[in-house]
Amino acid sequence: MSEKLLFRIATPHWLWIPAGLALILLAGPLVALTAVAPWSQLGTVLSDPKVQTSLGLSLSTAAVSTLLCVVLGLPLAVLLHRLSGLAKSLIYGFLVIPLVLSPVVSGLALLYFWGRRGMFGELLNHLGIQVGFSPVAVVLVQVFVALPFFVIATLGSLESVDSDLELAGANAGANARQILTHITLPLAGAGILGGTLLAFARALGEYGATITFAGSVEGRTRTLPLQIELALNSNNPEQALGIALMLIAMYLVVVIVSGWALRFVMTSRSGAPASSRG
Repeated sequence: MSEKLLFRIATPHWLWIPAGLALILLAGPLVALTAVAPWSQLGTVLSDPKVQTSLGLSLSTAAVSTLLCVVLGLPLAVLLHRLSGLAKSLIYGFLVIPLVLSPVVSGLALLYFWGRRGMFGELLNHLGIQVGFSPVAVVLVQVFVALPFFVIATLGSLESVDSDLELAGANAGANARQILTHITLPLAGAGILGGTLLAFARALGEYGATITFAGSVEGRTRTLPLQIELALNSNNPEQALGIALMLIAMYLVVVIVSGWALRFVMTSRSGAPASSRG
């Protein structure tokens, strides 16, 4: 049965009403934003040195934090995939908490851990290392809020890997590292890639915890979302709208690239067996 036919016979017509309202709630604000955007002044707004500095800081810190999310989050996701019971529930709980915390609460938590008088920050301060009000603080914030996105996306993909394939590899004499690198991770590649792009997008848009923990210092911690806030407070809505449009454009690029990359990965996976048989 074709998908179009199944859609017609198995989808109640009344679903269009709440679905349409949901779409309006999601798309309406974005349409309004683009409608009032200062398109004619966009070049001037985005060429402002302060905006360019914030753009460079946002991209560089988001790239570093995304790399850390992959390096640290991939082992965590694999361990969560292998664990069960209370240990898995506890780790998963700590993983989910940053997703639901208020940005201000996240900033306070980071402050009392990494800050000059924080649990770990005080030790760093004694060693002459100050994290606060630096690009390092921005990266730490971004990792805190983006890491759960990466791990959860990766974990979901790992859970979908057929365990019989891993057992077959073990029966064939493969060790744990070989099973992980040649079977598990390649089959979970789509989720890992999607999680990486989600982490980058989340890091790029972080605002609340950043201003609470890292502050808003030009050239050091003032990322694009913080520059928007400054522009609004300085009665410069044109700049705020221009930066907002730039962020939306970046998110669209991430969505398009992730969609293309995921299709490529899935096509490669489905085509591999056929090519091997041939």
